[in-house]
Amino acid sequence: MISKTTIDQVYEIARLEEVIGDFVQLKKSGSNFKGLSPFTDERTPSFMVSPVKQIWKDFSSGKGGNVVAFLMEHEHFTYPEAIKYLAKKYNIEIEETEQTNEQKEQANERESMYLVSEYAQKYFEDILWDSEPGKAIGLTYFKERGFSNETIKKFGLGYALDEWEAFTKAALENSYQLEFLEKTGLTIVKEQPGGESRKFDRFKGRVLFPIHSMSGRVLGFGGRILTSDKKAAKYLNSPESEIYHKSKVLYGIYFAKQAIAKEDNCYLVEGYTDVIQFYQRGVQNVVASSGTALTPEQIRLVNRLTKNITVLFDGDAAGLRASLRGIDLILEQGMNVKVCSFPEGEDPDSFAKNNTYEDLVLYLEENAKDFIQFKTSLLAEEAANDPIKRADTVRDIVNSISKIPDRIKKEIYIQECAKMMQISEEVLYNTLAQIDKKGFTEATKKQKQEQKAFEVVKNERPVEKVDVQYVLERKIIEMLLLYGNQKQEFEDLVLKENEEGDLVLEPEIVEAKVYEKVYLDLQEDEIELTNEQFRTIYYKLIEDLNESENFTVNTFLSNLSQEMVSEVSSILMEEERYVLHDWERKDIYPKEKGLGVAQLVGETILTLRCNLIKNRIKKLQKSTEENNSDNSEVLEEIVNYLQLNKLLNAKLNRVLS
Repeated sequence: MISKTTIDQVYEIARLEEVIGDFVQLKKSGSNFKGLSPFTDERTPSFMVSPVKQIWKDFSSGKGGNVVAFLMEHEHFTYPEAIKYLAKKYNIEIEETEQTNEQKEQANERESMYLVSEYAQKYFEDILWDSEPGKAIGLTYFKERGFSNETIKKFGLGYALDEWEAFTKAALENSYQLEFLEKTGLTIVKEQPGGESRKFDRFKGRVLFPIHSMSGRVLGFGGRILTSDKKAAKYLNSPESEIYHKSKVLYGIYFAKQAIAKEDNCYLVEGYTDVIQFYQRGVQNVVASSGTALTPEQIRLVNRLTKNITVLFDGDAAGLRASLRGIDLILEQGMNVKVCSFPEGEDPDSFAKNNTYEDLVLYLEENAKDFIQFKTSLLAEEAANDPIKRADTVRDIVNSISKIPDRIKKEIYIQECAKMMQISEEVLYNTLAQIDKKGFTEATKKQKQEQKAFEVVKNERPVEKVDVQYVLERKIIEMLLLYGNQKQEFEDLVLKENEEGDLVLEPEIVEAKVYEKVYLDLQEDEIELTNEQFRTIYYKLIEDLNESENFTVNTFLSNLSQEMVSEVSSILMEEERYVLHDWERKDIYPKEKGLGVAQLVGETILTLRCNLIKNRIKKLQKSTEENNSDNSEVLEEIVNYLQLNKLLNAKLNRVLS
């Protein structure tokens, strides 16, 4: 268990905008930050972060919360794991008892797989540095690649002994379950005749590259064999599992994320050693697709941090052509693509190793071409004087341009292509229109097929009415969160008879804190919030505001369940939805919150009273319709309520029909 003091310290020190900034590129927007949603595929920012309130809201997915909620949603951390991650980031000492064997057994499947992967990384690293075979074989290999001790430790590189079950035995002896060793792919289990099973270490005799998530969790491993065994694969990756999906992971993203956001550019390479060599040389904004074909999920990981990708290729021409498909995928995501190839016989690893930082940066700057220039020069060279090939080349380039969602960029690229390929813009626009039309036709056809396969009967639905009670109760929670401890002068309304015998509302000025005023008014009218979640939050708020002079939203959120945290964040960030529209640019200036707090509180309570009176009148009217006996008393009560409702609405400057 983590102590309450430690948890409070984490909440106090952790800065939401810094933590989220490690995963999402944030831009200043007034007093807040905004960025692209890390939970949905979007091109217009709808993700808001409030440094003042220390909460975030993703309007595209509806998710929201505090710093811990973000890590739990984005990285699938448990609550203790999120606290530990923050403690490590902010150098906070954290006291936690060692997990017992029983606790390890009780951990759920996903957690258990992470625990096993983290143990494996530490085990392989220890073997590399502390065993004779590790030093003689593994460490020697890494040193030959030019990696320094600091770099090897930074990336957590390791070595697996060339023994059939050395790792598996060690893990089982340390109470890690075989079930999770197998599910992570670290151990291969083969059933033998007679019901027995044999266990093998998947990465036996290989140097190991741990693959981390964006937050630094070990998801799997890449292993390279060092012997010349022709039967064994040179590179071997962890298999797909509950925690490792290679199409959604980029090697090195954990180490590169801050540099990518800072430099506003990401270098994309193919292999583990390319990443490590670049990083060691000083170019840290680099990631690898780990030998797999680039996927939209991998591109979206980068898209959260920057709009700019520079794809780095070996000097190998065959590799260049094979990688052009990845460029189209990047363009589809609305990103800016540059391409840089190295001299023949060189790759990013060897070039970085044999050149200084200054030479490497200079080469990248001078040789990184816009994708259209690169593709045109590459394909035009192949087409040479062959008109058919040249026509195919033009069509290929226009096809890439068609992937770009931005119309202005499309037009600029068409103009550029026309100049380079010496062909009229009109022809290129016609070709683009044909491609777009074909794509549209195919999409429409697919949509119709889907509709046909899943036909539904349309029901005429009445227009949904606004739940006034819900809106008002939500507003009460919002006022308590924002202004609960503020002292204000309120105008109380006392119902009295005047000299003519008519009922009137006489104002009386009282000074009180917002939470006191709200609580006393609701208690006096015997009003209880009808929404169960709001009711729970309301009583917790009143209790905390009453007990603490230094009430903060951040501390309040730290004591709520994640479900409640999400609800509170939605309430507090509702106003930020309108910030996204940037109304000021349209000469529309919304009223600032915080102005006229006493008036806001008074009007909200009055409106709630009016709504309850209206509901009460409806119930009484219904009872008179159902009851055929004498209704004189009920009718008198209705008249009294109608009179009171009229007075309250007059106070709110509303005219009743």
